[in-house]
Amino acid sequence: MQSDTSAIPIQPCKHCGTQAPVDVHFCPRCDRILTLGRHGDYFTFFGLHRRLRVDPRDLEQRFRTLSRQFHPDYFHNSGTTERLASLERSSYLNDAFRTLRDPLARLEYLLKLEGFAPKEARDASAQVPAALLEEVFALNEELEAAQDMRLEGAPAGQIAARLDAARTPIEANLAEHERQLDVLMTAHDAQFDAGDVEGRHATLASMRTLLLERTYLTNLLATVHRELGGGEPVQS
Repeated sequence: MQSDTSAIPIQPCKHCGTQAPVDVHFCPRCDRILTLGRHGDYFTFFGLHRRLRVDPRDLEQRFRTLSRQFHPDYFHNSGTTERLASLERSSYLNDAFRTLRDPLARLEYLLKLEGFAPKEARDASAQVPAALLEEVFALNEELEAAQDMRLEGAPAGQIAARLDAARTPIEANLAEHERQLDVLMTAHDAQFDAGDVEGRHATLASMRTLLLERTYLTNLLATVHRELGGGEPVQS
């Protein structure tokens, strides 16, 4: 089993000075709610390992349990430090739940945690992935043809039919990316459980590439949809 970040202590309890691991929310000595440490992550906050397969019912149950524990109403008569801690933990809990309950958001978050996030947020659109060059060129040609048809007064039905045909290979490619990501997510968790660090890192790198390509494919589909709606001509 790979080690987790839960072994890293957060800042001491502001009331008694006791250290606590990142997946502990209340001081083990004085039972006061702890201020939120910055060494943990969404997974450890929920008491989970860094796996990509998460049981949604278990996650929701953990969320509800923690929501009750952190609710500001329970700390109405507490000191300022505890009231602020409850608000801070409640806010962090909501952010963590929104991220971990969505498979793609969970993957993007894990890639970031493990140092495999794109160096720049615009990487997915600033440069055409090499594997998609041919598909992009073909789509640009179809978009230009559709724009010419529109200028020449072609019936809207003919333009829509051409654009529908143009998006078919993109949708098929996107579906294949979803399939490959699904396979790699399963492989990642098996490698995590086996402590295969090298294999897991290779899988994370492959998922990063697929995710970037998926984002680009999604942007291409959005372009086709804008054309179908008769939006502004797309610059090729």
